[in-house]
Amino acid sequence: MKIGCIGTGAMGGAIMRAVCKKYDVKQIKVTDKNAEMGKAFAKETGATFVENNEDVLDCDYIFLAVKPQFLSDVFADIAGNIPKTAVIISMAAGVKIEKLESFDPKARYIRMMPNVCAQIGQAMTAITYKDNITEEEAKTAQEILSSAGRVEVVLEKLMDCVTAVSGSGPAFVFMFIEALADAAVRCGMPRKQAYTYAAQTVYGSAGMVLESGKLPAELKDMVCSPAGTTIEGVASLEKNGFRNAVIDAVTAACNRSIELGK
Repeated sequence: MKIGCIGTGAMGGAIMRAVCKKYDVKQIKVTDKNAEMGKAFAKETGATFVENNEDVLDCDYIFLAVKPQFLSDVFADIAGNIPKTAVIISMAAGVKIEKLESFDPKARYIRMMPNVCAQIGQAMTAITYKDNITEEEAKTAQEILSSAGRVEVVLEKLMDCVTAVSGSGPAFVFMFIEALADAAVRCGMPRKQAYTYAAQTVYGSAGMVLESGKLPAELKDMVCSPAGTTIEGVASLEKNGFRNAVIDAVTAACNRSIELGK
């Protein structure tokens, strides 16, 4: 199986680094309009750098790791030349399969949305596709992407929501970790130690949600002793509109994803 990728920037690079660790790098090609970046990626991973977008078209699975505004430039090079056997996997935010098909109607597409946590193999990735992708091809795509973390199939109508929650979500979590650390410093903890305590607390809490099968509300109640410290903190968060701020942030990101897809 040959795997290709057009674009080796932050997201494409993160996904492909994980893929290169799992699959035979001799069968992996990458290209980038920034040739120096692409060559550096190839040197780091052992993948093969090729000069032109067309040079990845002999691959079985071809990732489009470019921003939405650059898709037309990429398809100017490859449209009409994509083999029927190839599967194109696009990670362009907000761009629907219907829009991809307008660039090259004969090509077959899987749409995906990963997140930056792919850099440590802990991504949350969603994929969606039409019935011209076989179940075997979809399964293979999931296996490739599982190199970088969790993968789930969703309906395409949910992809803007996915973009807002898991695509943009890490930035919101990083802000929360920073705020926790700032609070720890305010209460007397050294900065470096504060970041460790804040980050590990978020990491462990997320693990409990995923592994326990309990609702976050149940887990929160486990920590909130009557008249204790935690319920005082929870009350303060509620007073200051914590939940509403998070809901508004995700909604704004979702709306922006919808705009990008138009």
